[in-house]
Amino acid sequence: MSTAPPGAEELERRVAAFLAAHDPAETEPLAFLRARFDAGLAWVHFPEGHGGLGAPVALQQAVDAAFERAGAPSNRPEANAIGLGMAAPTLLAFGTEEQRRRFLRPLWTGEEIWCQLFSEPGAGSDLAALGTRAVRDGDSWTVDGQKVWTSMAHEARWAILVTRTDPDVPKHRGMTYFVCDMRAPGVEVRPLRQITGEAEFNEVFLTGVVIPDEHRLGEVGEGWRVSTTTLMNERVAIGGRAAPREGGMIGVVTGLWRDRPELRTPAAHDELMRLWVETEAARLTGERLRQQLAAGGPGPEGSAAKLAFARLNQEISGLELELLGSEGLRYDDWTMRRPTEVDFTRRSPGYRYLRAKGNSIEGGTSEILRNIIAERVLGLPGEIRVDKDVPWKDLPK
Repeated sequence: MSTAPPGAEELERRVAAFLAAHDPAETEPLAFLRARFDAGLAWVHFPEGHGGLGAPVALQQAVDAAFERAGAPSNRPEANAIGLGMAAPTLLAFGTEEQRRRFLRPLWTGEEIWCQLFSEPGAGSDLAALGTRAVRDGDSWTVDGQKVWTSMAHEARWAILVTRTDPDVPKHRGMTYFVCDMRAPGVEVRPLRQITGEAEFNEVFLTGVVIPDEHRLGEVGEGWRVSTTTLMNERVAIGGRAAPREGGMIGVVTGLWRDRPELRTPAAHDELMRLWVETEAARLTGERLRQQLAAGGPGPEGSAAKLAFARLNQEISGLELELLGSEGLRYDDWTMRRPTEVDFTRRSPGYRYLRAKGNSIEGGTSEILRNIIAERVLGLPGEIRVDKDVPWKDLPK
């Protein structure tokens, strides 16, 4: 008797039939990707008509593997991580039927890149303190404010945007969430040069930007609830991705250890073993997290995965530099503008060490994630919040 998960055999037949009708070697890549989406073989767990078939999310990996074996074109997820990992799940959860039909297909095919307009100079870790205002004018909203640390804003066609629409209520209750056209008049993108020398992040200025109400996600004032869905998916997208044993940064350093015996020391051996064990524990925990995701949406466990990812990346890249000594300090890639990369194992050791410093900030600071784990996973008492019932306009700025 077959032990395949429900729907696996049917999906296998659908993939085979699709490939028979759309030979990857003879089909133009974009046409192939569009057809794959329309066949429900993009996100198999999404509803029919929106890139899926309502199948269990656990079957996605097998479908992707079958297309990869056939030499099918990729939708280059590394170039649209925010769209695929954050915007799409939010559109699925809160978008109208019209919004899903307009945005999901070109998002998945990579025709339209997305960015995230959340953090502000005075509201990074405390997102609910944001001050970017959206004022309603009939069937549209006028938005003014500044966002910062916006990955891919210089490439993006669309943005997920959270704003302040009611300053007279406590900060978590006066927010509203929109899809923003990055080509609209009043949107200005300025690069931020990082410690690595490049500028994958940006600051974005919004001056009199008009957004139609039909681009609102969720109800007016429901922006915090919608944003929470985005943030939980973001942390899973950054720290909860599937990886083989010795994948990622630990694979880079263990490879260096095996190939360069002259670099080995007893102290480095002990440190490498500790990090290897912790990385393997994090990998197995991530597997369990993905099994939980197959049964429902992401929860606070994603915060733990992202927290571990950031710490391990920083410690492992530090060990790599210790092993290499002065050789590891050479840094020869000062490219100014490039797509955001969560996986930077193909870059130089110096780059990896510098770029890993940002892992504990992006996608939620490690300090905030520890609070989430303490309160929502361990059930510890929450921090005292004196601003909980105070209208946003009365908070110190």
